[in-house]
Amino acid sequence: MIATSTDRALAARAPIVRGGRTGLFAGAAVISKRTLLKFWRTPALIVVGTVQGAMFLLIFRYVFGGAIGVGGVRYVDYLVPGYVVTGVLFSGASASAGVAEDMEQGFVDRLRSLPIHRASVLLGRAMADTTLVAWGTAVTTVIGFAVGFRLHSTVGQALFAFVLCVVFGFAFEWVFVLIGMMAGSAQAAQGLSLLVFPFTFVSSAFVPVKTMPGWMQPIAMHQPVTPMVNAVRTLTQGEAAERLLGHPASYWVTRSLLWCVALTVVFGLLSIARFRKG
Repeated sequence: MIATSTDRALAARAPIVRGGRTGLFAGAAVISKRTLLKFWRTPALIVVGTVQGAMFLLIFRYVFGGAIGVGGVRYVDYLVPGYVVTGVLFSGASASAGVAEDMEQGFVDRLRSLPIHRASVLLGRAMADTTLVAWGTAVTTVIGFAVGFRLHSTVGQALFAFVLCVVFGFAFEWVFVLIGMMAGSAQAAQGLSLLVFPFTFVSSAFVPVKTMPGWMQPIAMHQPVTPMVNAVRTLTQGEAAERLLGHPASYWVTRSLLWCVALTVVFGLLSIARFRKG
């Protein structure tokens, strides 16, 4: 397969500055624009993800919610922050298939032949997919309010929680980008991206960690999803969530940001190394 005429045109307009900040961000902007245009021209990519997210939230809210009690916080107020965070991963998983598809169609090979900053190719893809993550997070949040979720903190804290989710999505994009580059095909990438999803269930997203078996609790506590979920939960639910989780919001926010930095650095460098290797 070969790249489409649109892909060739966008690749041809990529900046030819070698290295430096100008080359990196100008090139990333071109790649990001191209990816966003693909989303715009294929609305099913956005609609299907949005509908799927709404469906699962409704299932957890009305099918399982009546059987789960967490103490001190209504379950819908406990659930929605967790689901918003895990929804970030569901939205971001499409990046793996997208990256693999670009490699299959020759678009990435075309970019490798140009004198552009190599990291800009991957950064542009991550930026575009993070935009999709932000859209999905906003839609999921609106649905959460529709099914009974309520804030018990300030609007400023809630907005900060939203930004934190987007930052988390950007960090995990690098995980999915690396998966897409290593998969070999879009179908394989879609399957491999599912390996990330056990982290969403072995976390505090849907049930308190203390209700899990003793051997599973350390795993749930020391992985990136739980600190992020707890950060969003304490930022939106205030003191009740802080008492339930045993730490103030600042504790969970700090841990979640450290995870974001670690994921971005480790998987970003691995992705760039893989890209350069070809």
